Amino acid sequence: MAAGPRGKQTLTGWAMASPAFLLMLLFLITPFFLAFGLSLTNQRLISPNPAEYVGARNFENLLGLSFFVLEPERDEAGEVIRDDDGAPEYPRLRTFTRNNPDYPHLDGMREWMSIGWTDDSRLVLLASDVVFMKALTNTILFVIVVAPMQAGIALLLALLINQKLRGITVFRVIYFMPVVVSIVVVAFLWRFIYDGQNGLLNSMLGFLSFGVFQPVDWLGNPNTALASIMAMSIWQGVGFHMIIWLAGLQTIPVSLYEAADIEGANRWQKFRYITWPGLRNTAVLVLVIITMQCFALFPQVDVMTRGGPLDSTQTMVFQAVQRGYERQDIAGGSAISVLLFVFVLAISLTQRWLTRDKD
Repeated sequence: MAAGPRGKQTLTGWAMASPAFLLMLLFLITPFFLAFGLSLTNQRLISPNPAEYVGARNFENLLGLSFFVLEPERDEAGEVIRDDDGAPEYPRLRTFTRNNPDYPHLDGMREWMSIGWTDDSRLVLLASDVVFMKALTNTILFVIVVAPMQAGIALLLALLINQKLRGITVFRVIYFMPVVVSIVVVAFLWRFIYDGQNGLLNSMLGFLSFGVFQPVDWLGNPNTALASIMAMSIWQGVGFHMIIWLAGLQTIPVSLYEAADIEGANRWQKFRYITWPGLRNTAVLVLVIITMQCFALFPQVDVMTRGGPLDSTQTMVFQAVQRGYERQDIAGGSAISVLLFVFVLAISLTQRWLTRDKD
């Protein structure tokens, strides 16, 4: 029986979509399942020994956390022993985390962070892999800071250039220009800008403060390194999202703004009741794209800091590449990749649910 018009349209649609589907199957879906399979083994990149199935051990090593209350040392009378500055002295943590039969669940763990607890005791947060935990928290912090700021600045720029003014195209090109430059080139450029001695940023701040400002090693200081990468990333990617916002703005009918003008609405009211509702779908797209880009943070770190100083700029993708190729621990790198996929998928679905059309 010959296929009807609807059947022919369906076959035509599948035929046109099949190249894209095959590419996704080859370069996205298949590698993910391969990575998931490798994450359940002890596979090394170059090893004469065959891979062995280890179950979820790689994930346990990455995500293992534990709390421990560290009590201060006391003398025979039960008084807290203090140093010359009056601070309480504590036993070495490794006495509890190294082959201690009383604390088998702490074996091999290291201190991640600690806070003051009751009296002179300290609450210590231990992790099986401190470096990965730093990478995880840095990545999440990067997403929390960069995603809303980049989206907000991009929307502001889109509103500014969405006007019929002479020469407005020049500003559109200027704002979009950083996007077309390779991120590696941009990272090298900003590394010179952030130079701790003769960098452009230090020179400019010193000039504006009439020499009062003292030079800062922006990328060599653990307190400023990650924030410096955040600022550079926002600057580099804001133009791309500006274009997406601009496309959304130009789909809103001009007649709605004309009606608002007749009713006497001010700019804020027009933005709140016309512009923002008309950008709902665009906002979902922008947030999802920015979130995925933020989780994929790698070239900036690789070029500018290599994860330092003191692991203050470690990220999940950088850890996956470093372990998988530099350390040849392909199983550990695959486990990090699987966790990254799960995090991005969960956050993207959550964003989509929060911004869904409730009607």
